[in-house]
Amino acid sequence: MSILHVVRQFLPNRGGLEDFVANLAREQARLGHRVRVLTLDRLFSAPEMRLPARETLEGIAIERIPFYGSPRYPVAPAAFRHLGDADLVHVHAIDFFFDAFALTKPLHRRPMVATTHGGFFHTSAHSRLKKLWFEGPTRMSVRAYEAVVACSESDARLFQGIAPGSVSVIQNGVDLDKFAGAASPEPQPALLTIGRFAHNKRLDRLLATMRALNAQGPAWRLRIVGVPSDVSAEALSHEIDRMGLTGAVTLHTGLDAPAVRDLIGRSSLFVSASEYEGFGIALIEALSAGLVPVAHPNDAFAWLQGRHPSITLADFADPDAAAAAIRRAYDRLASSAILRGAEDLSEYRWSGVAARYVAVYEAALAEAGHGIAARAA
Repeated sequence: MSILHVVRQFLPNRGGLEDFVANLAREQARLGHRVRVLTLDRLFSAPEMRLPARETLEGIAIERIPFYGSPRYPVAPAAFRHLGDADLVHVHAIDFFFDAFALTKPLHRRPMVATTHGGFFHTSAHSRLKKLWFEGPTRMSVRAYEAVVACSESDARLFQGIAPGSVSVIQNGVDLDKFAGAASPEPQPALLTIGRFAHNKRLDRLLATMRALNAQGPAWRLRIVGVPSDVSAEALSHEIDRMGLTGAVTLHTGLDAPAVRDLIGRSSLFVSASEYEGFGIALIEALSAGLVPVAHPNDAFAWLQGRHPSITLADFADPDAAAAAIRRAYDRLASSAILRGAEDLSEYRWSGVAARYVAVYEAALAEAGHGIAARAA
């Protein structure tokens, strides 16, 4: 089939959403489908730079369109001119594209699937407005979709409230080979975190925890790997200096996978103070690398800990308690009480995830009367 993925930010930007779409698109192309990605022509982290209108990156055909307005709700009316021969439109996340393709469904008449990716509840900011929008426009838009796929059980519970009976769960796929076994073979008092520099990631709490860890001497190191989002690298650097953590904490932006793998090779623990995650791809990647995770008990991480007991949950709102949890995890690692790499992560392999999505697509096409037989006729 011909599949059009629609996502607000994509390659060359890096992040959980971008990696998800890229991996899914590659796996679907490997299965023989025709795949394109439609996205915006500027990165939110570098709005002054306009990207090419058409480009192929990592084997994926990308089409980019201009937008105006805030990155929180970028408006891109040119989207409808790029449907082309798409048999199905797969919209990622809940934003302008989700609403706009729903509103124009009577005109374009394409079967549609949406993946929630946490909706827009990553932070508590503007919570009342978000709830009103979710109960109003989002509730109306979701009716236009043949299928809604939640990437976590918490997402499923949320969206079942506005789309009862039409929400299924497909756990995110993870590239388990990218960092497989990369962690330091010898225990190191070195922590690594990977993700956007965003308010919901609570990097401020990680820094406070580092200060608590090093209160008796600068033994611990923290490497923060990611891309700027609503927190700039400059602001983070200033906070690191202000807290007296210069040298103990380093920032790493714009790294490719081999460079990240090198940093993992000098680390033993993965840490995250994130208050909200749609799923937790970076944590699963950390497990595949042999890092020992210590993470804040948000819904996604708590669910993952129930399946993977080597994950330690700690309340990073309490720096001293989080620091103590990190020390205990390190001590268990040093005494070989934690068997790194022993977790079964096979359910996250992209081959299985992509096959489950194709089954959702076929059901959506059949529901809309656009099944394989109908298209052949």
